[in-house]
Amino acid sequence: MPLQKLQFKPGVNRESTSYSNEGGWFDCNLVRFRMGVPEKVGGWSKFTDTAVDGLTRGLRPWVDFEGEKFIGVGTSKKYYVYKGGALNNITPTRKASTGLSNPIATTNGSTTVTVTDTSHGAVLGDSVTLSGASDTGGVTAANLNKEHEIVGITSDNAYTITVASAASSTVSSGGGTVGAVYQINTGLDTQIVGTGWGASPWNTGAWSAEYLDSDILLGLRLISHDVLREDLIFNIRDEGIYYWDTSANRTNFTAAVHLNTISGADGYAPTNAKQILVSDIDRHVIAFGCTPVEQTLAVSGNGKIDPLLIRFSDSNDATVWLPNIGTNTAGDIKLGSGNEIVAAVHTRQETLVFTDASLSSMQFVGQPLTFTISQISGQTTIMGPNSAVAVDGLVFWMGKENFYIYTGSVQKLDCTVRGKVFNDFNLRQSAKVFAAVNSTYNEVWWFYPSASSENNDKYVVYNYQEQLWYFGDMPRTAWSDRGIYDYPIAASTDGFLYEHERDLNDGSVSPATGLNSFIESSQMDIGDGEQFTFVSRVIHDVTFDGSSSQNPKMNVVLKSRNFPGVNFTETSTSAVTKTATLPVEQFTEKSDVRLRGRSFVLRYESSETDVQWRAGSVRVNVRTDGKR
Repeated sequence: MPLQKLQFKPGVNRESTSYSNEGGWFDCNLVRFRMGVPEKVGGWSKFTDTAVDGLTRGLRPWVDFEGEKFIGVGTSKKYYVYKGGALNNITPTRKASTGLSNPIATTNGSTTVTVTDTSHGAVLGDSVTLSGASDTGGVTAANLNKEHEIVGITSDNAYTITVASAASSTVSSGGGTVGAVYQINTGLDTQIVGTGWGASPWNTGAWSAEYLDSDILLGLRLISHDVLREDLIFNIRDEGIYYWDTSANRTNFTAAVHLNTISGADGYAPTNAKQILVSDIDRHVIAFGCTPVEQTLAVSGNGKIDPLLIRFSDSNDATVWLPNIGTNTAGDIKLGSGNEIVAAVHTRQETLVFTDASLSSMQFVGQPLTFTISQISGQTTIMGPNSAVAVDGLVFWMGKENFYIYTGSVQKLDCTVRGKVFNDFNLRQSAKVFAAVNSTYNEVWWFYPSASSENNDKYVVYNYQEQLWYFGDMPRTAWSDRGIYDYPIAASTDGFLYEHERDLNDGSVSPATGLNSFIESSQMDIGDGEQFTFVSRVIHDVTFDGSSSQNPKMNVVLKSRNFPGVNFTETSTSAVTKTATLPVEQFTEKSDVRLRGRSFVLRYESSETDVQWRAGSVRVNVRTDGKR
């Protein structure tokens, strides 16, 4: 028989079986489709030299009025501002204790030091900076007067830290007059299930047993942040809203402060909120699921959140929150559907507000109302606070069981990998899901935790221009698209930030390693599969354009089996190597194979360093080989 060209439908389809999806792609990793053809995704290299403390949950780049670049980096423990290659800690403080008298206790031979401070309010993992302490028990002042992580809570009035060198004697009370400055309490880096009395509704489940309703999942720390003029505003979900003056702090990087403590603030900003953003045109700071005006001055530090309340500041002014018709545009709106606001996403001329039961549109209309809100859908779900993203006037999001797009109305996306994603999903960690845009390739990425993982380890991609789906493995916790910076920047579970699509390799290790990229077809046969197939030759169609290796190569793998439900019985792997560049790119022209079975699959794969590959239409010499 003559050579047969194998042309496959673009995108990956897992909604049918491999056998019934003949002519399509079935499995992949670290591969994208561009113009309908599969190619290896770009690699990544370290953007930061040091790791952050905690897991990063948000990235917000911006440029100040002097043209300097910054990135806000919010983690489960701290908040940083990246500038010029350095991560600077601007985590707000919650308490400063002064004049502590001999609060330091040491134990001979131990690096554990006890600090006494009445009603310290610290939790495990908090950061405290000591100052003014003198040498105690052989522990030097230099080892005491610095920032420490609190490693143990002895009581409401004492905690422990770890110092670099062990004490040489036991001292129960020493250090002289000491100051202690506490950063805001750390949050959870994972969701946990509340147990015991009060964890579940009355008469539900066994006594003190886990109740797996999302309402009683103790939430991890999430960050929302935005920029007003050139200044950073960020919110820790269900906690405070903080402000960082860029012009005043671009060299000394002092701690951010609560909105109500800004010079000139009216004191009516929400003390707590679930999320904030700054509207694009009218420039209002908007707080979603927040404390009402009447609680702002009555409660110090923490107020009771109204989970369906939306409040907004005066236009272009984060200091004015008390409404006054005629003098400012501050105000509030109360949603009427759902139990709580889950997420808000700003897009062209409107802000979409998701509750646990509905989707609404919030639009600026000017005085006296400032904003109006109308319900779009009462049948829409959303996976978590960060699972929606806007791009080119469209909004994409992951729901509880489907993917959606908003184009003026809500539409369910036809997803060819839906089962692959939702059947392998850790719902307990659903709040970790986040959506990201890779605009260079017209892609929306969702990173999510698989059923066997507590952290994001998988991704699924929708190419919104070509309307294709594909997926793979990658541990990422936050992402920022190119724009201010030339390439996308993402945070990994190892604490480092990475620059994507600039390199070809996995730069998380040293030396960098190749990406384990592959794509595999569904099963193919001759006729209805009643005949055995014999494959004797493969004519390759690949390109290594973009490779930095002098001798790039990849493998073309053919596998055969006799029945859809059995193992592959024969495998043939052929290395395809670039041989010349001019006048046109040349590579291994053919591979002679001997492969027999009722059906076979084609696989392109590569784990080589410095290799970029793109696959076209391979041709194979296939003939029938009898019925037995």
